Amino acid sequence: MRIHYNSLRDFLARLESEGELIRIKEKVSPILEITEITDRICKSGNGGKAILFENTDDSGIPVLINAFGSKKRIAMALGVDNVEDIANDIQELIELKPPQNLIEKLKFLPRLFEISHYPPKVITGKAPCHEVVLTGDEIDLFKFPILKCWPLDGGRFITLPVVFTKSLKERKRNVGMYRMQVYDKKTTGMHWHIHKDGASHYDEYKKAGKRMEVAVAIGTDPVVTYSATAPLPYGVDELLFAGMIRKRGVELVKCKTIDMEVPATAEIVLEGYVEPNELREEGPFGDHTGYYSLKGDYPVFHVTAITHRKNPIYFTTIVGKPPMEDCYMGKATERIFLPMLKSLNPEIVDMDLPWEGVFHNCVIVSMKKRYPMHARKLMTSLWGSGQMSFSKMLLTVDEAINVHDYREVASTLLNNVDIERDIYITEGTLDVLDHSSPNYIYGSKIGVDATERIEGEDKRKEVRVSGQWSIVSGQLKEKIPDIIDINIPLNDVKNRIIFISIKKDKPYHARIAAEKLFKLTNGNNSISIAVILDEDVNIKDISTVIWKLFNNTDPKRDFYFIDGKLAIDATKKLKEEGHPREWPPEIIMDEEIKKRIDKKFPLI
Repeated sequence: MRIHYNSLRDFLARLESEGELIRIKEKVSPILEITEITDRICKSGNGGKAILFENTDDSGIPVLINAFGSKKRIAMALGVDNVEDIANDIQELIELKPPQNLIEKLKFLPRLFEISHYPPKVITGKAPCHEVVLTGDEIDLFKFPILKCWPLDGGRFITLPVVFTKSLKERKRNVGMYRMQVYDKKTTGMHWHIHKDGASHYDEYKKAGKRMEVAVAIGTDPVVTYSATAPLPYGVDELLFAGMIRKRGVELVKCKTIDMEVPATAEIVLEGYVEPNELREEGPFGDHTGYYSLKGDYPVFHVTAITHRKNPIYFTTIVGKPPMEDCYMGKATERIFLPMLKSLNPEIVDMDLPWEGVFHNCVIVSMKKRYPMHARKLMTSLWGSGQMSFSKMLLTVDEAINVHDYREVASTLLNNVDIERDIYITEGTLDVLDHSSPNYIYGSKIGVDATERIEGEDKRKEVRVSGQWSIVSGQLKEKIPDIIDINIPLNDVKNRIIFISIKKDKPYHARIAAEKLFKLTNGNNSISIAVILDEDVNIKDISTVIWKLFNNTDPKRDFYFIDGKLAIDATKKLKEEGHPREWPPEIIMDEEIKKRIDKKFPLI
């Protein structure tokens, strides 16, 4: 039996009953303090616990955060013991065949009856989300404990909004999640990335010169909230997807001031509109990449009504350097949508999206390889598949490799890859949040084929590690004074990789250091790949190094092939190095806030 929740409150009750909730009764500010406490708990091991802040300054409205922030809680949120159960449901639907005879039709009836309950339905009468209705001068967004998440944020942001729009002509519904910067009591930004369905709807209205109605639900039942983040094909109703997960349709109610429907049990609903040609500066915002997304012009959302439940709960999240709550949501998406990718690419066995790749920067895929260049064909196909098109780095391995075992993957990569022939660089679309490309929303990508060679493919060049690393290490620090620190994570591989931090003080400094490195080690084959990082990076922390590598590189510009070896420049880029755009700051909390939380909550 699948557990389903009629509301966020049902889920909150279950979190508490299973010991997955911390209640914090002390007074805490939504300006930075909630972020600092939550960030510590998120990173405390296995995602920590969900948190209910009961006393958020003067609003009197409790804040629920980190509710999805563990493997266990994201499964609980979706009403299953394991998110693979939902993937299995999708696999069954993909493989579903029409019944061919009377007996098959009779057997199919129970499944047909179940599927008939998936679509959403509009109800009449008083809904919980309409217990309080505010219009006109009563509208005040600042009555809610909306967070300012990070020190350099442009203001307070609604970070977990379920945004409802409809296309102009076909009236197709889209349910998405787009952050909203609060400008004043009645207006916010609407951060529609150019590739998103909400932006597509807005473009229709903009071309027609018409006002577009928008509804925003905050604090829906957890399946609806998750479904708003799901990478569904254009035109597929997210509420139908939510019904498939819940095994029953979402109940909707008509809005008060606009022609839109919203979940009846939502904690808070914002009704309003955006004008076709009204843009306003939005940002910066500390984003899930671990860097700030920079200022930009986005549509303005005007609130015509706020409705909410009596004593509402404000449901929110924070994002930043992984791991955080969104990592577990992303991992659920990885598992749930794998069957859809397999239906398009049946050679896929499994897939992993490492946290350090912030989900659009790295994809590891195991495959059943059948013919020459099959791995490259798969890479090209994935780069043409929905949101997989944003992937910057793709790594293919054979079906026997466990893609979730990163040590096994790294060993396979470093033992198999022919640096000169297995690395494939191309160009295409990138996620809006990618800051390393010299161009906005497009740039270079890299594919790496670490599968075994088969008949019809040229054999790889044989590489043998030689040279005593301890001796080489001492020579490097002595002869390249730019080097701050050195780390060799794996020694027993054919292509040995080295992490080096340098004090960068000039353009192309990383390349210069790499050339010196390879010149010094030439002849003993002690190093095949060098990753160069800034001096403030702890190169002993492998997770941080990989995060920097995925975030800070544009392969076409930053991957240097030198005498059969590879140098990767993962340092912050200068304009003189071919990066004309502004390089965003890394997210760091104010020391004053850290000290304040240390004093208030010494055990956190």
